[in-house]
Amino acid sequence: MIMNVPNSLTVGRIVIVFIFLLLANISESLCISADAVYIIRVVAYILAIIAGITDVLDGYIARKYNQVTDFGALMDPLADKVFVTAAMLMMVEFKLMPAWIAVVVITREFLVTGLRMLAIQKGEVISADRWGKLKTALQMLMLALAGASWINLFDLRHDVFFGIKLWTVWIFFLWGIVIVTIMSGMGYFIRHRNLYMNQKEASQKKT
Repeated sequence: MIMNVPNSLTVGRIVIVFIFLLLANISESLCISADAVYIIRVVAYILAIIAGITDVLDGYIARKYNQVTDFGALMDPLADKVFVTAAMLMMVEFKLMPAWIAVVVITREFLVTGLRMLAIQKGEVISADRWGKLKTALQMLMLALAGASWINLFDLRHDVFFGIKLWTVWIFFLWGIVIVTIMSGMGYFIRHRNLYMNQKEASQKKT
């Protein structure tokens, strides 16, 4: 059955992301009161959190109840990338992240997704390793903190705690995510180089 619970969550995540984007942008484009803008932003932020939760739930349910399907194997990583890409582009638009960081992270996401697709074609499955799980956890934390700043729970750009500017801490945090992201991506391509190296290169490597 294609549309089981995990797959429904995956498709739902994509739908939620687009609703999030609509709400996040409509609050800026309409001439409405500041209170209305704030309410719309909070709703958009809650939807983004729900999307992040479904990212965890769909894979867990699929594995626990043996509901893994080809549709899920294809759509789940793509839905993840749509979510991360949309959220990071919004962060760039609202000046919570330099554009180059978004480009680096998004590029890594799609490169690894391509590698996973290649692995599936060859009958292999690339599971997330420790670096990949750390990368995902840091990204989710990043999106949660950026969203909290976006709805004015605090101000990343201007608040100061114990004499330290939050923006300085935030930039260091983003640099840490970039480093972990690059290292995790390189790790996948190094460990699974047999997938994209031709037979001649593979035999030379073994010798």
